[in-house]
Amino acid sequence: MKVASLSGSPRVNVGKKDAASLRKSGQVPGVLYGGASQTHFSVNEIKLSKLVINPDVFAIDMDIDGTVTKCIIQEIQFHPVTDRIVHIDLLEIIPGKEVKVNLPLRSEGTAAGVIAGGRMETLFRRVPVMGLFENLPDALSADVSALNIGDTLRVGDLNIEGCNILLNDSVLLFACKRTRAAMSLDSGEDDSVEAAEGGQDAEDGEDAEGGSEE
Repeated sequence: MKVASLSGSPRVNVGKKDAASLRKSGQVPGVLYGGASQTHFSVNEIKLSKLVINPDVFAIDMDIDGTVTKCIIQEIQFHPVTDRIVHIDLLEIIPGKEVKVNLPLRSEGTAAGVIAGGRMETLFRRVPVMGLFENLPDALSADVSALNIGDTLRVGDLNIEGCNILLNDSVLLFACKRTRAAMSLDSGEDDSVEAAEGGQDAEDGEDAEGGSEE
């Protein structure tokens, strides 16, 4: 997993007024937990946002007042109107202890159904998994090249080493859907088949009529 660096400042006051004041000054209040104790801090909103909007998942070397702790983002709270980050929870990574993280879901290859005119639909952008940090992949990848129109790929079809997917095996991840273009192609083929069959029937009828005249 990729690693990024952030620096924050310890918070002395952790009330609502202090948090509001931090946000006005472009800082995001947060808490780091999972170790021996909790640490309340604030971090620059712009620098944090660059990590949050990135499609990749990062471990973070969090520097708070000179103490660096490796951690991962556990929860982010956004403002319901402005979508600005209002709070962040960081979980300390402890060797030998499993962590929960949402990994990106990516497809590999081009589905046979897409080549035939269908479209591939990805049902999840990220998938929750559990595993040891050192074993976690950068993303969950699935080969979709064998999927035809109407085919699906579910959680139970994946075999990802190093982590356990925290979704039911029956949950859909990818679906190859029929498009109007594909339906038009199918309709055209059906018309051609019907026309050919109609022509053959006409020829058979003429042969039958010719035989009766003799």
